[in-house]
Amino acid sequence: MAETGGRSLAARIETWPVAGSFVIARGAKTHVDTVLVEIAEGGHVGRGEATAIYYHGESAESVRAQAQAMAGAIAAGLDRDRLLAAMPRGAARNAIDSALWDLEAKLTARPAWLLAGLAEPGPLQSAFTISLGEPARMEADARAAAAVYPLLKLKLAGEGDIDRVAAVRRGAPDARLIVDANESWTGRDVAAEAAALLPYGVELIEQPVKAGEDHLLDGVVSPIPLCADESCQDRADLARCAGRYAAINIKLDKAGGLTEALALAAEARTLGLELMVGCMLSTSLGIAPAILAAQGARWVDIDGPLLLAADRDPPVRFDRGTAFPAPPALWG
Repeated sequence: MAETGGRSLAARIETWPVAGSFVIARGAKTHVDTVLVEIAEGGHVGRGEATAIYYHGESAESVRAQAQAMAGAIAAGLDRDRLLAAMPRGAARNAIDSALWDLEAKLTARPAWLLAGLAEPGPLQSAFTISLGEPARMEADARAAAAVYPLLKLKLAGEGDIDRVAAVRRGAPDARLIVDANESWTGRDVAAEAAALLPYGVELIEQPVKAGEDHLLDGVVSPIPLCADESCQDRADLARCAGRYAAINIKLDKAGGLTEALALAAEARTLGLELMVGCMLSTSLGIAPAILAAQGARWVDIDGPLLLAADRDPPVRFDRGTAFPAPPALWG
């Protein structure tokens, strides 16, 4: 615990096992390392959790080090608005920003949603992720999941994707489907790939091409809305995404916290972009502020805690994939 004034900051790494394994086009995970930041003042402790953005080169160790480096500034009174300028976007800023929201809620005895000027949050229907695998495995996973979750998100890999989606539809004939290509359609005919998914009722396609190669979507007319994930981190990316994507996926770890996420959502709406709010693998503490950012989003994918073998106590409550606002004992 580093301390130089009325506030003190501590950061540590926690390891949480995944239920089975979580597989996407880039590889499989059997656990996730999260970074917990705690900011203490006046007998109260605000908490924030973040997961490293691996495709940015972040690690749990680098995120913890970034957070710890801000201890002096936090003790000197750095607030959320100045935090945006003091730190780059990313997981470390998210953990600190979330802890500051939580601390202010505790110090003022006012919920975070009220501090943010939001309406009282309500329950949200979240997607449940079907990991990348062979079609038969994905079909079986979808059949089991659809008995509980009405909205499924499929991880894709490029080659063989149509077979995967067809298999999932067989396993879950009544479920809503969204798919995440995870940049794997670079070099493929995106419009044709999307058209091939139309018979299966897919309603959204995330990140078909590699981030930074979004120009490949110029002139592409997709029959299914395309959503920027890796291509949209914060407000600085909106100009590049507008006109190429119909939606953006907001994740607090990418944006660098709830403060930026709320501003990003507002600006995206002015550009006519639809909103999706997602998450990294995380516990309920990481999901709690995302629930505020996700109010009013067309698609919500905050199933991170559901993919873990264990969660925090108390957790965010899920009922058939519907996430309820976080209990005050958890966050905000």
